[in-house]
Amino acid sequence: MTYDFDTVIDRRGTNSQKWLKYAGRDVLPLWVADMDFRAPPEVVAALQAHLDHGVFGYAQPLPSTIEAVLAALHARHGWKIDPAWLVWLPGLVVGLNVTVRAFVQPGEAVLCNTPVYPPFMTAPAHQGRSVTTVPLALDTAARRWEIDWEALESAVRPQTRLFFLCNPHNPIARVFCRDELARLAEFCLRHHLLLCSDEIHCDLILDQLPHVPTGTLGGEIARHTITLIAPSKTYNLPGLGTSLAIIPDPELRTRFVRASNGIVAEVNCLGYTACEAAYRHGEPWREALLAYLRGNRDFLLDHVERELPGLRVEAPIEATYLAWINIAALGLKDPVVYFEHHGVGLSDGRHFGANSGAYLRLNFGCPRATLAEALVRMKRAVAAVGPRRD
Repeated sequence: MTYDFDTVIDRRGTNSQKWLKYAGRDVLPLWVADMDFRAPPEVVAALQAHLDHGVFGYAQPLPSTIEAVLAALHARHGWKIDPAWLVWLPGLVVGLNVTVRAFVQPGEAVLCNTPVYPPFMTAPAHQGRSVTTVPLALDTAARRWEIDWEALESAVRPQTRLFFLCNPHNPIARVFCRDELARLAEFCLRHHLLLCSDEIHCDLILDQLPHVPTGTLGGEIARHTITLIAPSKTYNLPGLGTSLAIIPDPELRTRFVRASNGIVAEVNCLGYTACEAAYRHGEPWREALLAYLRGNRDFLLDHVERELPGLRVEAPIEATYLAWINIAALGLKDPVVYFEHHGVGLSDGRHFGANSGAYLRLNFGCPRATLAEALVRMKRAVAAVGPRRD
């Protein structure tokens, strides 16, 4: 089947957070990680059948839903999962917050690398806990972001209880290899840290790289890891609020569930329907999506290199549909506002832990015509920047 990713779908006037942010303004939103593509037709058909049934009561996952999730994880990543390990959640950010609430006491801390998905830093604060951040190191010669192991060791304190990992990484779009993950596992075990691995982008690998779920490393670390996944990013279903925590250790799982009792909503019936259809029938659509995203990525990188002086993508985009762009050379005081003024809405690098004015994140999960127009506008914006005054 041929899938259409080129048609521009008008999302204005809908309840889209991505587009409502700029309602009434001529700004193309390339900020939040929400693609402008229709979900797979098989998912739409399954949802339509549920809508036609017309009853939307409380729900729970059917055995077939669980089977679809487990089969996909095994086929794509070689991970054999016991159904008892699954805890369903109405969102991955919920999982981050529950993990902090369950395993980090007041006065204790979470450790993570930056730049990183903002909830890694806000979840501890929401739960009254602290967070210690360690910047990733850019190897400019190798064009690769790396974990700064020496800095990570120095950042551990007696009160550190939990390490948040993002793999594939948002926003730097890195896929960590098995050796790196094994070293991180050793680090966590040696310092008695629980490892919480956000792997929501695991099915969006753009290059020929294997995604290694941390839970497949085996041994002791498998029993000390909570893995968070969801179909939302891969199949563009974030508004249906369906995510999973995979927790092999029964004691950790009990503590996690207890911390969520009474405050975490149930997954809704449409979310389960979409999740099963996506994992069971969405593989051809996913493969076509990956090919389209590779084309968008390459189009973007070529344009940045040839047409946008002062902007740099410093390392390969190995996964996701997100580009982490260094714009420090432009010397802009508020780059988000500046590019909005020129018709493009981007994510502020400060929210990911980067220095002010240094980075922007761009979402290229959109029709190529939208991306092309955004890049034309960015070219005008860059051309309008005057001489930098340091």
